[in-house]
Formats: sequence, structure tokens, C-alpha cells
Amino acid sequence: MTQQTQPHFENPWLETAKVFGLSLLLAFGIRTFVAEARYIPSGSMEPTLQVNDRLIIDKLSYDFEPPQRGNMVVFKPTKTLRQQNFHDAFIKRVIGLPGEKVEVKSGRVYINGSALKENYIAARPDYQWGPVIVPPNSYLVLGDNRNNSYDSHYWGFVPRHNIIGRAIFRFFPFNRIGELNSPVYVASQ
Repeated sequence: MTQQTQPHFENPWLETAKVFGLSLLLAFGIRTFVAEARYIPSGSMEPTLQVNDRLIIDKLSYDFEPPQRGNMVVFKPTKTLRQQNFHDAFIKRVIGLPGEKVEVKSGRVYINGSALKENYIAARPDYQWGPVIVPPNSYLVLGDNRNNSYDSHYWGFVPRHNIIGRAIFRFFPFNRIGELNSPVYVASQ
């Protein structure tokens, strides 16, 4: 004699709540630990990034390797910036790495005495700055729109722990969708 089992029906409200809860948990987990979307609020990174560009920020890779020169990083305001009532994240390009001597003179950026060839900037910098040594666990960041960017040459270095992640992909506007590659630097004299 076989015993028949009664079909078991789940409450549809309970099933909906489970699916919704799992979706929220996954979305929160991905945004917190893996990647998130950001928009560009200012022209400090022109011409590379335009106002209202939408980007995907990789929050995971810096757990395995340090930021590299040329990476566009999103970071929480430094102590100096917070004292000036800045609360939103910034995006700038990493130029100086820990321990390097950085100087801006004659319209060029010099790292340890060698000029960087920068084909992504809006215009050559019209200011003199440095030389300074980038402190340990800190980075010098500059906007690509050098003469119209509130960046490290005004307020100092970005501690490593302030860096949220690296801009890797532009998903809006649709006519400029694509990967955001870091430049390859060639030392020049």
C-alpha cells in the first residue's frame, strides 16, 4: 500500500517576500563589495569624462593590487576636504604613487625628475607645484582638466583607505559607452 503525499502549497505572499528579500540582499552585497554606479557632477575630468557621464566603479580589484598611475579612482573626501564641508565622493586620476617625488613646472608633471607624457589632459597645467614626496599609503591625484580641477595640488594626498574603487566602464551616454582604460606612460625628457 502506497501512501500518497499531499501537495504542499507555499503562501504566495511569503514567496514574494523571500524573492524580494534575496534580491535586496544581493543588490546591497554587490553595491557594497563589488561594483557600483556613479555619475560625474563636474568638469574636472574633462575631456576624458564629461558632466553627467555614468560609470561603473570596480570596488574589488584594489583588495588584490594597489592603485596604479593613470587609474581613475573614486574616493571619499580626505580630512582636509571634510573640514571644508565636502561630503560627496571625488573622482580623479592617480598621478603620484607612494614614495615618489612629484613636481609640476613648465606645463608638465614630473615624477622622480622625468616628465610624464599625458595625452588625456584638457590643457597643460598653468601652475607650478612641488616638488613633494608622496607619503606612504597615499596617492597624489589630479583632474584631467588640470587648470579647472580642485585636486591634490590644492588639498594634499589621498590616503589609501579613502579610495572606494576604480572607474572601469562608462555606460551612459550611449554614444560613448565603453571601457575606461588607464594610459600607458612613457618617460620623456
